[in-house]
Amino acid sequence: MAERTVDISSPILSRNERLAAELRERFARTHTFVVNVLSSPGSGKTSTILATDALLREYGLRSAVIEGDIASDVDAITMKEAGIPAVQINTGGLCHLEGNMISQAVDALDEGVGLANIDVIFIENVGNLVCPVDFDLGENLCVMILSVPEGDDKPVKYPGIFQHAGAVLLNKIDVAPAFDFDRDAYNATLDDLNPQAPRFEVSATKGTGMDAWAAWLREQIAAVRA
Repeated sequence: MAERTVDISSPILSRNERLAAELRERFARTHTFVVNVLSSPGSGKTSTILATDALLREYGLRSAVIEGDIASDVDAITMKEAGIPAVQINTGGLCHLEGNMISQAVDALDEGVGLANIDVIFIENVGNLVCPVDFDLGENLCVMILSVPEGDDKPVKYPGIFQHAGAVLLNKIDVAPAFDFDRDAYNATLDDLNPQAPRFEVSATKGTGMDAWAAWLREQIAAVRA
């Protein structure tokens, strides 16, 4: 009997695309802008979301967060302590979030604070530079965060996630003098991979560059609502 190869990825991705379309329609009805935050572990996703939320509040925008982790609820607790509604998703080993997980988390947010009362949802995806790119979550914007200590060669090693991003944040620039990070090489690679995506150099914990990032994000939110 000849060997057969069964491709299970097609039905999984097809189902996810359907769920993502339903989520996108749901977000559109409540005028909720959704940001899918991608990065490797330790890049500063949580600190960036916290700092961004603080600035968006000055514009009168209300945020909520969906936290994706393999285990633990540390980040969700951090968000709640900062006054941000948050729902934790534990994937149990899965290296990315999927539409069905987001649907359940959105249900919880809707029940808790009301989706119509949320202007922006940040989805803090699982720290991974490969799998999350394949799964649409109904978001308006994908943001890629790279931190200086990770090195300027990450876009070369993981081109897909940088090509997919609608904006790229280079975080932890306050420690750049301590690392051999070649900004010219980094920018040259992004010029080839994704020249249209805006780039921001920030330090989420120090506040450097965050005003420009938050102002740009506010413009994207306003454009979608218009």
